[in-house]
Amino acid sequence: MATPSRGVRRAVALAAAPVAVLAAGAMVWQSSTAAFTATTRNAGNSWSTGQVALTDDDAGRAGFSVTNLVPGQTGERCIVVTSNANVPGEVRSYVQNLSTSAQGLADHIRLRVERGTGGTFESCAGFTPAQPSLPAQPLSLLSTAYNSFANGGQEWTTTGTPGESTTYRGSWVFDTTGLTQQQVDALQGAQVSIDLVWELQSADPVTPAP
Repeated sequence: MATPSRGVRRAVALAAAPVAVLAAGAMVWQSSTAAFTATTRNAGNSWSTGQVALTDDDAGRAGFSVTNLVPGQTGERCIVVTSNANVPGEVRSYVQNLSTSAQGLADHIRLRVERGTGGTFESCAGFTPAQPSLPAQPLSLLSTAYNSFANGGQEWTTTGTPGESTTYRGSWVFDTTGLTQQQVDALQGAQVSIDLVWELQSADPVTPAP
């Protein structure tokens, strides 16, 4: 068998060189991607807002609708306020929308609001105060001192359990103490109206532990 010439052997060697380079490159690439791996996952993260809702048992009726009022007359009405919120919060009571005639009857209707247990809108029988209350104040004063959630009173802390409730009792008196007979007579035909408001706000968020 004839021995290949030197030129043939050189040509074969040069042709094989690119194949060797490609094979070496493949080996390097394979070794650079080989590694041990492991993962862990905390799946299903989501966020949804809570809800606050407040109702009462007045069935759309005004708590006080008194006509033919005379000096010294008094009255009371209870209302059951229910929280249907699913987040903790605080309820405060205040007044708004005072409207009074020129005689100034708002200065002489004194109202006190208490929070407690027992009683319904139909009757305050069984009502028991749960916390101290301020003395009765004129509607004119209440409308400036307690007219928003920020300065509301008779706080009730809710837990975020739908259906929890408390009772508020409003007591009023037509007080003409210190007035002359002429001043009392000037109040005839006078009118005053006001809204009693209970507002629930969710509690400040608590930063979770890390």
